[in-house]
Amino acid sequence: MKKVAIVTDSNAGISPQMAKELGVFVIPQPFMIEGKTYFENIDLTYEEFYKTLENEVDVRTSQPVPTDMMEVWDDVLKEYDELVHIPLSSGLSGACQSAMMFADEYDGRVHVVNNQRISVTQKQSVRDALMLIEKGHDGKEIKQILEEDKFNSSIYIMLDTLKYLKKGGRITPAAAAIGTVLKLKPVLQIQGEKLDAFAKARTINQGKKIMIDAIRNDVNTRFGGEDPDNISIHIAHTNNHDMAMEFKAEFEEAFPGVIVKDVDELSLVVSCHIGPGALAVAVCKTLK
Repeated sequence: MKKVAIVTDSNAGISPQMAKELGVFVIPQPFMIEGKTYFENIDLTYEEFYKTLENEVDVRTSQPVPTDMMEVWDDVLKEYDELVHIPLSSGLSGACQSAMMFADEYDGRVHVVNNQRISVTQKQSVRDALMLIEKGHDGKEIKQILEEDKFNSSIYIMLDTLKYLKKGGRITPAAAAIGTVLKLKPVLQIQGEKLDAFAKARTINQGKKIMIDAIRNDVNTRFGGEDPDNISIHIAHTNNHDMAMEFKAEFEEAFPGVIVKDVDELSLVVSCHIGPGALAVAVCKTLK
């Protein structure tokens, strides 16, 4: 049986310590801050990132440098027969296409998964891949199974501010001004390859209810019902841990028997576009 490794990027929210515990390899996401490159979880912590945003400093995302990625692959393949690389969704970054192109140089030993995942759902894909290795699947099979499962997840995010959507050009200044005056809390959805508007809330409690109802609809219409064995639930946030923990308790009350698997920071790539103070929930259909 082939010895298979799992590689991902830091958009999955896997810290260096967690990567060591899981036995996976993580390529750090680069960010440009005032023209200087920083790497997530290497020389850019979550605290430093949000402080930079608050100080109105220009922060931009950047694709991993191909040579850095290939150096990781080369090192991994010294010990493993092949590897499965699970990058950020191709709909949100060009890194996936780049990885697929460079994988052609590895004679079938590198399998790049294009399964439209990000952040907590991308982390779940890593866990699924490890489970598939335990069941004896090789890299090609793992890639196929994860890609067939790509639409079996959803993320809903309630924003605290419209400032960063406006800054990124995702909404007009006029729409941002109206939303700010009305104190709207937009709820966005990530499903597949797109970050889209989903609903508008006037209060935090209304926004939470919208997200809980949306998850319930997905679970009951797409994922086989509210049996805890059918789904995994993940709470996430952007520099909003206390509210996320409160939401975890509220969510578990709304779904008796369902245990929230994680309470994590959202990917910093997402945070660049939505800013601090956001609250999110994700659901993934259990891969069996």
